[in-house]
Amino acid sequence: IVNIIMLVTKEPRRYRIECSNWPDFAAECSVELDIYHSSDCLHIHYYVDEPAVVANCGKDMEHVWEDSCVEFFFEPVHNGVYFNVECNCIGHIYLCSGTGRSERVPVSEAALDGIRRKSSFPPRPFGLRNYRTQWDLSLDIPASVFGLESYDGVVARGNFYKCADASPFRHYMSLFPIPTPRPDFHRPEYFGDIIFD
Repeated sequence: IVNIIMLVTKEPRRYRIECSNWPDFAAECSVELDIYHSSDCLHIHYYVDEPAVVANCGKDMEHVWEDSCVEFFFEPVHNGVYFNVECNCIGHIYLCSGTGRSERVPVSEAALDGIRRKSSFPPRPFGLRNYRTQWDLSLDIPASVFGLESYDGVVARGNFYKCADASPFRHYMSLFPIPTPRPDFHRPEYFGDIIFD
């Protein structure tokens, strides 16, 4: 089990998603994120540079991981239940909770609607752009989405990812390392500590 710590304060701090855990699924991507909280809301701003960009999903709860996608898996309380917040490059989200890959439970429409998203792209699918592209995406996630009253003092666990299953440059990257033989983001035993100050 890795022991890596992310500190989330009320001022933005920058981290890099740069663990390319699986050589067969590597691409020349640069992925950074700024993260901070304002007690009742978590603010994440991703900055991505990748060799091709894909956007086929135009609604929430579609297969956004097949598009150019950034993800945040988050276990807010140490009870084994974690949330997978997956968002494609045009701002459409897939969000469920559960204790593992199977039998995950979608969050309510109200919870999805409460997440503010802003992308450098318009929210319409455009298919494949098979050339190097830079884009950014911000998410504002209310504490209530995760069943919290506030982020203040929360000691959680999680990981951040970048993927694009349908890209000609298919890749899977993480913030905290995942020492598995094949790509698998649903591995909470490799989550890092996320401490809210």
